[in-house]
Amino acid sequence: MKKWMKNLVFVLLIVFISNGLQSQTPAIDFTKAAEHTVNAVVHIQCEFSQQNNFYNDFFWFLAPQPSTRKIEASGSGVIVRADGYIITNNHVVQDAETIQVILNDRRTYPAELVGNDPEADIAVIRIKEVDLPTIEFGNSDETKIGQWVLAVGNPFNLTSTVTAGIISAKARNLNILGRNMTENPLEFYIQTDAAVNRGNSGGALVDLEGKLIGINTAIASNTGSYAGYSFAIPSNIVKKITNDLINYGVTQKAYLGVNIAEVDAKLAENIGVKKVKGLYIATVVKDGAAYKSGLQDGDIIMTINNKSINTLPELNEILAQSSPNEKLRITYEREGTIRETEIVLLNENGNTTVIKPEIKPLITVLNAQFRELNDREKKLYGVVSGYVLEKANNSPLVRAGIRTGYVITSIGGEEDVNLNTLMDLEKTRGRVIIEGFYPSDSRLSYYIIVL
Repeated sequence: MKKWMKNLVFVLLIVFISNGLQSQTPAIDFTKAAEHTVNAVVHIQCEFSQQNNFYNDFFWFLAPQPSTRKIEASGSGVIVRADGYIITNNHVVQDAETIQVILNDRRTYPAELVGNDPEADIAVIRIKEVDLPTIEFGNSDETKIGQWVLAVGNPFNLTSTVTAGIISAKARNLNILGRNMTENPLEFYIQTDAAVNRGNSGGALVDLEGKLIGINTAIASNTGSYAGYSFAIPSNIVKKITNDLINYGVTQKAYLGVNIAEVDAKLAENIGVKKVKGLYIATVVKDGAAYKSGLQDGDIIMTINNKSINTLPELNEILAQSSPNEKLRITYEREGTIRETEIVLLNENGNTTVIKPEIKPLITVLNAQFRELNDREKKLYGVVSGYVLEKANNSPLVRAGIRTGYVITSIGGEEDVNLNTLMDLEKTRGRVIIEGFYPSDSRLSYYIIVL
């Protein structure tokens, strides 16, 4: 065979193989998911007040009047009900004085806060409109590492932006929330490499069918901009919390009633087990759900509802999807023997009744609004009494640099702060020393105010 014929045959063979591979591996199409979701993702703009003060304890006699300036922040949201219910991150709307929603078709609406869960960083807002486009919930439990996903949101105020990536990991616990919004953040993220930036918070993470599998919440970056990985709250958790906030105004949290430790090599050696797997029950809370089911100190949880459990985020993710009075089937090991039990989950009060939103009676003093710490907060902070500053308004406390959220534990040297002590500030004249702390910083701080 002549050389040119051999070359022709070789070229045809390559073309044939190439076409065959292309026919067997169709190109990934993102357009369906993008078209299905872009109109149901909204742009959220919030307005906040920021106090400017130049007060200095060394020059207290100057006592200048504070000034207030308005600042704006933005994020994204996902329409999940055609009658105007929108999911976003709590950190997007927390403490906002006004919330404005801009649809993809540029219609603009004021929004009101329906409810929020700072521990999960989820909030639900609502606009007065009907027949809105929505995104259907997907099943985040069925997502797999390596599958394609799209992030839809409004980064840097660029509306209707879509980026693509894959799921890189599941049940990530990064301690991103810290204590900025809550003392007990719940973190178990879907990790992706889809580009997410500021403004994407509260936006949608969807699969190739356009179903919601997560709410984009955070990025891992040293610069504040996308640097490789982003994180979303799984949709099964979002769906449960959203339904609770709409129906009850507060999340109906389920508790197992145990103190848990992950079984690692060191713990396995200490407790004398061969397999490094499961969750070790250090203590069982008396009269809690686990206690009533027969679990004991030293048991090792192996599976929940036939799913292997080896990390705390995995356990917390299951509990976050559950409600009080739901049942979990648990397989556990006790002294080398595998056993099973069924647990009826309880609420924070140790029963299965619906928890109602906490009523916060506010007390107005010096043009500011205060709320007495509840019993749970007193126990959490380790104090006997205290009042938290809910709204500062144009108060002398602002001149002293006291910010919203400050917990007052002492006024004028009196440590047992009660309602009378607080109300007496209205009658006081001169300098008063106030002592307390911020929940995000347990260190005591002192302020001198001029009344």
